[in-house]
Amino acid sequence: MSPVITGFDYRRVAVADGVSLNTAVAGSGSPIVLLHGFPQTHLMWRHVAADLARDHTVICPDLRGYGGSDKPADPDGTAYAKRTMAADVVGLARRLGHDRFALAGHDRGALVAFRAALDHPGVVTHLASLDVLPTLDMWEAMHGTSAAVGFHLYLMAQPPGLPERMISAAADAFFGHFLDVWATGPGVIPADVRRAYLDACRAAVPSIVADYRASAGVDVDHDRADRDAGNRLRMPVTVLQQDWGAALGFDAAALWRAWAPDLSHRTVGWGHFMAEEAPAGVAAELRALLAR
Repeated sequence: MSPVITGFDYRRVAVADGVSLNTAVAGSGSPIVLLHGFPQTHLMWRHVAADLARDHTVICPDLRGYGGSDKPADPDGTAYAKRTMAADVVGLARRLGHDRFALAGHDRGALVAFRAALDHPGVVTHLASLDVLPTLDMWEAMHGTSAAVGFHLYLMAQPPGLPERMISAAADAFFGHFLDVWATGPGVIPADVRRAYLDACRAAVPSIVADYRASAGVDVDHDRADRDAGNRLRMPVTVLQQDWGAALGFDAAALWRAWAPDLSHRTVGWGHFMAEEAPAGVAAELRALLAR
């Protein structure tokens, strides 16, 4: 049996034509939606979600294309645009009775959260981003041999066909590679959760690739249009990030500050999977954000 977040109720919530999201919900009080990263599912929030549910309504979906959520085809390259996925999240919250909510995302989920906050500023009250740069900034910051750490970004940006075949041929090795090298040590992700992540990813190769492919195309276009128009994040923003600047040669805080006037940016030593490695620290940061 696949692991679940203890104490949370599970339901499937329709958010678009033919798309329902597998969602875990618990708690009461002001709502916060938690969006997972790659190569994970909503389970990555299991510790933080249980903490926050003591005094908040906590909503943990699998993003479209991931985990137990629907995985629509992508005939025109927009089914996994972050704008589309952000609309899913807003629709999910509304169907659960929340017109306004706080939003936290890790990795891929943070890119969805970023787009939701730009596209729906009257809906997203607070925004937290864990260990990622906005899509446009990421592509502009990566260059030379240092960009080799993001080889998967370039692989999955290729036209449909080859990336899907290559990854499917060794799915557990591919996705397991990131679970291993992005963790600070063994034991960060328990065996049953790791198995659930790998099972979910193995079943979702086309949609995961489509998500990444969108980030090399339509997502860049949307970010650039907002930057050129001077659109900014209007809500309080917290960013928790590893020291990417030391490794890749850029000022992550400055990049985020250009988007978020009301910014709290912290460089932390919690590893990429920080919600699993340092859940108490992440929960404390989210509570501090919600108090702003």
